[in-house]
Amino acid sequence: MTRRMFFGTSAAASLAAQPAKKPNVVLVLMDNLGWGELGVYGGGILRGAPTPRIDKLASEGMRLLNFNVEAQCVPSRASLLTGRYAVRTGNGSVPLDSPIYGLLKWEYTLAEMFLDAGYSTAMYGKWHLGQTSGRFPTDHGFQEWYGIPNSSNDAFWPTNPRFREGAHPFVKYSHVMESRQGEEPRNAKVYDLKARAAIDGEITDRAIAYLRKNAKSAKPFFLFLPYTQPHMPILAAPEFAGKTRNGEFADILAQMDAYTGRLLDEIDRLNLRDNTIFIFTSDNGGEATAPYHGFNGPWRGTYFTAWEGSLRAPFLIRWPGKVPAGAVSNEIVHEMDLFPTFARLASGKVPTGRAFDGIDQLDFFLGKQQQSNRESLVIYLANEICGVKWRNWKMITRQVDRGFGEPIKQYSFPLWYDLHTDPKEENPLDPRFVENLWVRWPAGQVLVDHQATLKKEPPIRPGTPDP
Repeated sequence: MTRRMFFGTSAAASLAAQPAKKPNVVLVLMDNLGWGELGVYGGGILRGAPTPRIDKLASEGMRLLNFNVEAQCVPSRASLLTGRYAVRTGNGSVPLDSPIYGLLKWEYTLAEMFLDAGYSTAMYGKWHLGQTSGRFPTDHGFQEWYGIPNSSNDAFWPTNPRFREGAHPFVKYSHVMESRQGEEPRNAKVYDLKARAAIDGEITDRAIAYLRKNAKSAKPFFLFLPYTQPHMPILAAPEFAGKTRNGEFADILAQMDAYTGRLLDEIDRLNLRDNTIFIFTSDNGGEATAPYHGFNGPWRGTYFTAWEGSLRAPFLIRWPGKVPAGAVSNEIVHEMDLFPTFARLASGKVPTGRAFDGIDQLDFFLGKQQQSNRESLVIYLANEICGVKWRNWKMITRQVDRGFGEPIKQYSFPLWYDLHTDPKEENPLDPRFVENLWVRWPAGQVLVDHQATLKKEPPIRPGTPDP
């Protein structure tokens, strides 16, 4: 498989929709931050720490109640950066017998789109889409990167007396890494528990330095900040540890809010506010593992399930004078939709010659229409289709009750939920007896149409090497 560079200009890229200058984009992606953690989503002081800066951000832009993501870190990041279901790119799961995973060079990422559209690009934070040569952020459109290649739980190993580095070729310490485009990444330091506590502060410092460097540039910029908290282990920086006196998670919530405030203050100080789109969201629902478990508000389940607590993430978007301030919506949007939306704004390109699942949501974000352009999505756990969301209805064919460690259950007959009358998914409707049996047709059609695309373009297998 060679990299195919066939593109189609976004169909909606009309001159009337273009601002005088292309907007900067700052995209903050938290790691396992549940729907209900922030004050503006019902958390904050309920979780032991107010989040005034993030709550204020919500009042200055749009807050989505039904922003959907994939159910786990790797699939979610793949989907966000490619505009495609993760199963298509080989990232629905990570192979256990090989270090090769992540994005093939053939994939065209959000960062590459921005770069081709004349943007400067940078990423600081957790990658989790490849750890071998050719699969790092600077191989996929980011001009510079500082962060970790894999998961934060690798930080346990250096201080674990039972860890045996070298017991297998794949068993080695994880490192904080950095690189620039065209270079092989280098190890900056071992990613141990001390580095784990410090890294989100380092991400913030580097992001602020990047903003200052690019503030007066003629080029717009795309700054991607996939933070590492509140993924386990939850360890606050020294200046936040014990600050709330309400436990580690509350300390992290206060730290997260403060770091977001620093970013927003710097954007204002540099006079970038009016032409900068600022997004705050998360890769999936809250952590399943005690004592690190998260809070998903009214929604059932944790990440890596097909329940709403896994699929719904907080999402705030601010673009002063463009995105209506204080807007709140329960319309369905998926993280895949950011790719074509940004492509339209940047006069960028959406890849053709492959299945593409994102839907342009610019008019919705700008308040020109009340309805999202998406009314459905297919639900995956790893590489398995588990159901469909269509409007307020949900059809589940497979399920895991709570995170890892359980087999995926196959139902002999689909479970049906009306998320308006049963948001906690406690009372599955039996479509053999209820008056809303009709919903099986539109929901089923979503599944039939999606499966047809998988036959036309078979998914890349997890662990597939670059040619």
